[in-house]
Order: sequence, then C-alpha cells, then structure tokens
Amino acid sequence: MNKEELKEGFRNAGVREGMELEVHSSLSSFGYVEGGAQTVIEALIECVGSGGSIFMPALRLGPPLELTDEDRKMGLTVKIKVLPEDAPRTDMGIIADTFRKRDDVVTGEGIIRTSGWGVHAGKAAEVGLDYVIHNGGKALLLGVDIYKLTAMHYMEDILPKDISDIFASSEEILNKYPADEWFTEAGEPPVKPWYTIQDEAYRRGLIRDGLIGKCRYMFFDILDVVSIYRKALETDPYTLYGVSRR
Repeated sequence: MNKEELKEGFRNAGVREGMELEVHSSLSSFGYVEGGAQTVIEALIECVGSGGSIFMPALRLGPPLELTDEDRKMGLTVKIKVLPEDAPRTDMGIIADTFRKRDDVVTGEGIIRTSGWGVHAGKAAEVGLDYVIHNGGKALLLGVDIYKLTAMHYMEDILPKDISDIFASSEEILNKYPADEWFTEAGEPPVKPWYTIQDEAYRRGLIRDGLIGKCRYMFFDILDVVSIYRKALETDPYTLYGVSRR
C-alpha cells in the first residue's frame, strides 16, 4: 500500500479532520507498505489535519517472555521487562514506536505512558488518554482488537479488589522480579472479559469494521465502548470475569 491508499482507507473507516484519535496498530497486518511505519503515521496526520490530535501507546514494556519452571512454580502467568525510557523498540509495535520518536510528538513519563501529536498533544503527558476519552475521541484499531485498547484500563478504578487480586504477584515473585523492573501477573480469569465488552459493542452497532488493504480495522467512539465496561464493573463484575464473589 502507499500513502494515498492508506488515507483513502482511513477516511472510509471514519477518520475526519479535527478528530481526537486513539490509535493501536500492527504494521504487518497491512502487508507491504511503501515507507513502512512512517507512511502510516503521515497518512493518519494528513487525515486528522492541524486541528486534530493523535494518541498512541508508549508503554515502556517489552514482549512477554517465556516462563521458566521456577516461574510457574511461583504461580507466574506473565513476565515482561520494563524498558529504559529511550528504548528504540517496545511491544507497542513499530508504528507506535516510530510515532513516539518524532520531534513533533509529546510523550508522558513513567512506565505507562502515552504519546500525542497535534493540537492537544500535551494532554498525552498531562492526563494520558483521559482527555481523548472524555472529549469525543475515536479509536482506530489497525490489525488488533479491544485487548490493545489502553482506554479500557481507565475504567478499572472500580474493579473489585478480589478480582484484581487474581492477577496480583506474591511477595516471592516481587522479590525476584521487582515492580520497577518487571511487569508480572500471577493468574488469569477463566474468561476474556474484554471480548464480552467487544461483542456487546458490536451488538449495539457501535463498532464499524472492514479492511484497509489486508488490515482489518475497528473504528468507534471511545467513550461509548468503554462505558459498557464501566457499567459492567458497576453492576456485575464477577459475572463479567467469570468468577465467584469471595
């Protein structure tokens, strides 16, 4: 694909000038793109224009690493290395990593960071995705699904502790893998709760999807979709996560 084909695809998906846009992506999902990640970014920028903003994840996390027998005995289910602030590659994907390194992009601090471009780029450093969630922002998922939508985590301040404890690492794990150097989890629910939210959003007609070249995209209003998650956490989080109340 070339830039003009990408721009046509993004506009057909619903991207408009002046839009606040949260993007999560997989470059390989497009097949071959002339100019690679930079071309995808430039196409997005030209679609939202100077009056819009683009936000992408900039988490300082590498890919999940293989667990050892000792890890499994401790109960580990996930271990991920926390990377240096200037790490050239992360597990966010080459598009997000290329975006983060642009001179006209602002990136927040800490491990769980957001990068922003455009008229409200500074909000990425100030409040992460909170601005785009609550100011009419749209999400564009390119070759990925709802499990890459960082905005979902912004609803989890009301997640019951006995559910969050499912993932909590023991003192033994944290002694071996300190939280400032590693992201770890020591459990998983019996179901994938975010897919329940994605299915409900589809049922309500909130998600538009299709193909841009070979890339399957999803496009939707962020608040509309994450509010379904928020409501489920408020009303019946245990059914959503497939667990019994402790």
